[in-house]
Amino acid sequence: MLQPVDLNRIRTRMQQLVEIESPSEDPAGVNRANDLVQAWAEALGADAVRQGTEEFGDILTLRFPGDASQKPVLLLAHLDTVWPKGTLAGMPYKEESGRIWGPGALDMKCGVVMALEAIEVLRQLKKRTPPVILLLNPDEEVGSSASRATTERLAHQCSAVFVLEPAQGVLEASYKTARKGIANYRLEVKGLASHSGVDFQRGHSAVLELARLLLKVESFTDLSIGLTVNPGVIGGGTRSNVIAAEAFAEIDVRVARIADTDEIHRRLHELKCEDPACSLTVTGGLNRPPMERSEGIARLFRQAQALAKNFGIALTEASTGGGSDGNFTAALGIPTLDGMGAVGEGAHAVHESLLVEHLVPRTALLAAMIEAQVEA
Repeated sequence: MLQPVDLNRIRTRMQQLVEIESPSEDPAGVNRANDLVQAWAEALGADAVRQGTEEFGDILTLRFPGDASQKPVLLLAHLDTVWPKGTLAGMPYKEESGRIWGPGALDMKCGVVMALEAIEVLRQLKKRTPPVILLLNPDEEVGSSASRATTERLAHQCSAVFVLEPAQGVLEASYKTARKGIANYRLEVKGLASHSGVDFQRGHSAVLELARLLLKVESFTDLSIGLTVNPGVIGGGTRSNVIAAEAFAEIDVRVARIADTDEIHRRLHELKCEDPACSLTVTGGLNRPPMERSEGIARLFRQAQALAKNFGIALTEASTGGGSDGNFTAALGIPTLDGMGAVGEGAHAVHESLLVEHLVPRTALLAAMIEAQVEA
């Protein structure tokens, strides 16, 4: 199956797609990327449905025909990137030293191109496949608030979900069989302002109270169960000569097991101010449930590992602390494999790039996995 994979077509499409800037906050840019991918997909016989959102670009669903007696396979991807408009001027698309560089090339426009190429290969070889749904979301990089319901609805229709996010590691190039869940919380403390020189004792500092609370929050981290709690943003006060009346902290929580989410939620909401003149408000909660390695996920990985040998790939599996839309589908109990896209490094960084040598075998493996979901 390696032979029909057209590396030149992948390269050409990569450049076209990367050179359309599509940050999450630019609906027009995302929709220009949607237009391009939709045209490629319709040339392969796909039916396209565009679902508008209020804040982001369109959710694009592409349905490719297959054996109607089979449940579809969902290929899950996104076209939004973290890179602001204008990034291309200083970080242009280029291919050199065996790599393709550019904003969003690795995360994850290459995965979209690989998905289309895998479907092209299966069509050329006249393989019997299940129907394939390629879902392209416009808001994955900012939490998937607009697209989550569509992702979950389509996943319920499918036998398996393949997520075209980048592989884990440059050397390992692993498929991802587990991801941590993500929760976001905000602590807001209200105190009592006063002049720090004239009336020091009258004040009750929200900043000091928040500092005490954060020492407690830090102790909630438990690496033995994969639970991390990070106060990443803090703020408060107005001037150095004013006892602070307000302070806040934004907290990132990562959890490997869904069973631990209720406990950390409870502990954060049980926090209390030591100073009775101060008050605390806690808001937020789980944004993405963890992708836990279920038996269904393990079965899919074993299947992929066996097929990978045909393409000279010694496939390994890995877990990661980052989240993707695959977290949603795995939490529904739909067998989900992640990290099935490009191999590279520097996602969200100026050295974002992917290794060209992996494009053909990884695309062939994706095609083989789609074909393998046909049930006898």
